[in-house]
Amino acid sequence: MTDETPALAPLPLHEDTLRAIAYGYHHDPHSVLGGHPYEGNITIRILRPFARSVRVLTLDEPVDAVHEHEGIWVAVLPGETIPDYRLEVTYEDGFAHVMDDPYRFMPTLGEVDQHLIGEGRHEELWNVLGAHVRTYPSVLGDVSGVSFAVWAPNARAVRLVGDFNHWQGAQHAMRSLGSCGVWEIFVPGVQPGARYKFEIGYRDGSWHQKADPMARGTEQPPATASVVIQSDYEWGDEAWIERRTNTNPHNGPVSIYEVHLGSWRAGLGYRELADELTAYVTNLGFTHVEFMPVAEHPFGGSWGYQVTSYYAPTARFGHPDDFRYLVDRLHQAGIGVIVDWVPAHFPKDEWALARFDGTALYEDPDPLRGEHQDWGTLIFNFGRNEVRNFLVANAIFWLEEFHVDGLRVDAVASMLYLDYSREEGQWRPNAFGGRENLEAISFLQEANATAYKRVPGIMMMAEESTAFPGVTGETAHGGLGFGLKWNMGWMNDTLRYMQESPINRRYHHGELTFSMVYAYSEQFVLPISHDEVVHGKGSLLARMPGDHWQQVAGVRAMLAYMWTHPGKQLLFMGSEFGQGGEWSESRGLDWWHYDDPLHAGIADLTTDLNRLYRAHPALWKHDFTPDGFEWIDANDGNHNTLVYMRKDNEGDVVVVVANFAGVPHEGYRVALPFGGEWVEAINTDAAKFGGSGVVNVGPQQAEEVSWCGRQHSVALRVPPLGALMLTPAKGNKGA
Repeated sequence: MTDETPALAPLPLHEDTLRAIAYGYHHDPHSVLGGHPYEGNITIRILRPFARSVRVLTLDEPVDAVHEHEGIWVAVLPGETIPDYRLEVTYEDGFAHVMDDPYRFMPTLGEVDQHLIGEGRHEELWNVLGAHVRTYPSVLGDVSGVSFAVWAPNARAVRLVGDFNHWQGAQHAMRSLGSCGVWEIFVPGVQPGARYKFEIGYRDGSWHQKADPMARGTEQPPATASVVIQSDYEWGDEAWIERRTNTNPHNGPVSIYEVHLGSWRAGLGYRELADELTAYVTNLGFTHVEFMPVAEHPFGGSWGYQVTSYYAPTARFGHPDDFRYLVDRLHQAGIGVIVDWVPAHFPKDEWALARFDGTALYEDPDPLRGEHQDWGTLIFNFGRNEVRNFLVANAIFWLEEFHVDGLRVDAVASMLYLDYSREEGQWRPNAFGGRENLEAISFLQEANATAYKRVPGIMMMAEESTAFPGVTGETAHGGLGFGLKWNMGWMNDTLRYMQESPINRRYHHGELTFSMVYAYSEQFVLPISHDEVVHGKGSLLARMPGDHWQQVAGVRAMLAYMWTHPGKQLLFMGSEFGQGGEWSESRGLDWWHYDDPLHAGIADLTTDLNRLYRAHPALWKHDFTPDGFEWIDANDGNHNTLVYMRKDNEGDVVVVVANFAGVPHEGYRVALPFGGEWVEAINTDAAKFGGSGVVNVGPQQAEEVSWCGRQHSVALRVPPLGALMLTPAKGNKGA
């Protein structure tokens, strides 16, 4: 191929500039390629290194381009205005290919977007960064393609690689937009479904292919490319969203079924789950489901807690619109959706966020703050505006784009403390000499405040295992701004108590009553989560002492206690029917347990507990104030028994008697708040649940026998390893 000189003189360029363009390491290729006015004409440069000939097509006569330097072609058009044009490129196959030029388009990010990104205040970051299908009008015919934008402020250069360029990025070098740190290009002809990555040029001259941090779709792991996504989903949950917007869910019934999507029923995708999971949860009566992390993660054994693509639902189960369908179906069935969110850390995979542009960009650069030693993961740099923006916008993304009703924030304690799981000398104090991570605290406050402001009616939940004050306190008063906090103390105390043999439980009675000492210090969720049925701990059933019948009875009693204790409740899948084996993400639940009447009885009890819970505001209306709870007898450790009352301020009352002894208590006297007839709403020992049938049949008449400081009481049959709930008979409104 010989170099030629066009008839009209093109805009002159230095050979070093041309070489940088040819090899794709120029920071602003749009300043060279595409059309540029020069001395009354238009110089158009095109990079097509394997072309045999190139012509520029306009509404006027086509103009032949000549080869200038290492695959760069140049044409000069008369006139002072850059026209719409196409390229006719002929390769060695002899066929002429008509295509558009990526370098004739203006940036897809405006000045306001760039300003907000630079300040870390762009609440809809996903709308400007990442990959977006776009169409532009043209006198030669509309142009469709995909714009790509990525934040990489310390990169030497950035190239786009993908299916559309044979993973050779030199012909799609991206332009720097300056101080905001964003690189951008629009590529005509790219379609939804295309795979891509960014090829980041480090300052040392090396190149590294990275998945898009803002990708809204990915290949199915273990493949790691990002995927161009276009959503055409039409939601059908308008009634749910309207109701949610006008409701404070923290004051309503919240009964959560925690699900690992890959192992609930192994092999199901989002759309199959929409049918089967929705029907199952509806039948059980839960108000919400909580999905363990849905965002893309390469290793299934992490359960989703090592995220590599924060804006992409995992491709394991389908397209992002399929996940929208799952959420939509649950909403239409009256079930809320909570998703696990993991801003505390991210994995070190070289192709993902780690040292993204050759520097510690997303991670904290301080080696004493930037890595979780226990987990082998990196910690976000919460003090950097752009990183905080990435995470805050991500929270909003899941709430708005997927209509999610709440986020459960993982590992909050690890974010709050600089010395989390570190020995002396392994951590650096904050600016005031303390152990609190002030930047992380500020981030959590911003994320919660922004979420509640933008999406009314949602819930933000903290998995926080320490006594950090004000987790659910208002940000205006220095709190973190969460709506709910997992009550890890209640969980630990309860499970430790239940693991004791009934004969020894009298010595541990205080472990059950202690939770009420701090019950109103935060707004709590009572969790029996996935963490309690893995890593050798055994299943909930297996942690109960005794023979199989006693273990099943113990599960029933504990669930009744959990459902009637102040606070919302969360139960991990499989526990609702007493799965015997420890959970594993690699296989489905042991559904064959339903063939055993004892296990089916636990599921029936769970259903009845949810039904009772929904029907009685006393069990949820005042979860967070003393107005909703009274001890009737907290001190009968000799009988391993608790008696308490849940109530609202409008006359709804539920009296609970929980017996954790291995023997029944006949004629056990229970004080009541008022006289009249009472009925046994639920008895966990009922035959229909697989119990021994120690129940109280028919209305129970309160006697004017003073007991536990109250005027009325009743003598009851209290079942072994069981609980009963009394409610006033119809027409009994009390005094």
